[in-house]
Amino acid sequence: MARYAVRDIKLAPSGRAKIEWVSRFMPVLNAIREEFEKSKPFQGLRIACSLHLEMKTAYLAEVLKAGGAEVAVCGANILTTQDDVAAALAAEGISVFAWRGETQEEREENLNRTLDIGPDIIIDDGADLVSLVHTRRTELLDRVIGASEETTSGVIRLKAMERDGVLKFPVIAVNDSKCKFLFDNRYGTGQSTWDGVMRATNLLIAGKTVVIAGYGWVGRGLAMRARGLGAEVIVVEVDPIKALEARMDGLRVMPMLEAARLGDIFITATGNIEVIRREHFRAMKDGAMMANAGHFGVEICVDDLKAEAVEVKKLRPNVTEYVMPDGRRLYLLAEGQLVNLAAADGHPAEIMDLSFALQALAAKYLAERGREMEPRVYTLPEEIDRRVAEIKLESMGIQLEQLTEKQKGYLESWKY
Repeated sequence: MARYAVRDIKLAPSGRAKIEWVSRFMPVLNAIREEFEKSKPFQGLRIACSLHLEMKTAYLAEVLKAGGAEVAVCGANILTTQDDVAAALAAEGISVFAWRGETQEEREENLNRTLDIGPDIIIDDGADLVSLVHTRRTELLDRVIGASEETTSGVIRLKAMERDGVLKFPVIAVNDSKCKFLFDNRYGTGQSTWDGVMRATNLLIAGKTVVIAGYGWVGRGLAMRARGLGAEVIVVEVDPIKALEARMDGLRVMPMLEAARLGDIFITATGNIEVIRREHFRAMKDGAMMANAGHFGVEICVDDLKAEAVEVKKLRPNVTEYVMPDGRRLYLLAEGQLVNLAAADGHPAEIMDLSFALQALAAKYLAERGREMEPRVYTLPEEIDRRVAEIKLESMGIQLEQLTEKQKGYLESWKY
């Protein structure tokens, strides 16, 4: 019998309609679901998931259940759960512990409730469940076969655990698969972040100066879409190679304190803390807007912003105004949490089709081989990455060129 703690179970019909809508645009996950329904790779296994609980995530949970798993789900962020979607999953017999607007204490309780399932496999976003199992829920360590991780921030934490010799079971860094970071991080975040900014503000992007902190795959996607919308883009970077790439892409590159004086919209995408802080708030011009596209809500130092402000006003959903002592007004979107999920619906379904197909196949890989794997961070085998891409291309009606035997011979020989 599923247990749940959601905002209102009566919201389930609305959430069900959302899940059915996105499932129509997730052909790779649909193909995997058909396979799982026949093979039942998770029969007798329990899977605990901490993910941003919206409609695409819900469909992944249903695919895992179709594969025979007992599934428990909680949210990965206090502001990204869609209450009707959580209710829909609960109504379908999946254990759900999440609602929008949780306190940090409530979220920690929900993480623990999710782990109470006694998971064999963990699917994580930010390494929160994995970290909790290694610290306060160590009684679960012997049961867990392995885990998979969705985000750059989570992979950083997990590699630190591996480096320190404390990681006790294998973890697959799904984020490091090509069909994840090349598409989800770049095209998914690139579109959905601007969707969140525009929904929150209802303002024009064209003609504005956008400052992007971080030029990884997320930053690249943000810059690409900002330029397409007609903005001038400035990049703030600490990595010389990424900074050089940004400049070669035609973007201005400078430190944050210099950029703070020029920017109209600031987007953080670094995975680090206090990227925008007190000295930057003091330099920003009147009307500057800030949003976060990194996993954790720590990139914009909200405590500094509150300390600097003489007045704080909630102007509209997901827009808070901070009035500075000299009268300047700074605007924080989505409380510094993930703007694409807090103020919008997250990545497009076609993008999450790739990411969650990888998650489903990573779980299957762990179910089959996890007990034989060493406790370290792995990348999914390339053939799984390629299979996901091939299914996606087939669904789009795209065919690949085929090498001739002579071409294959040329590529495999040193004699030509």
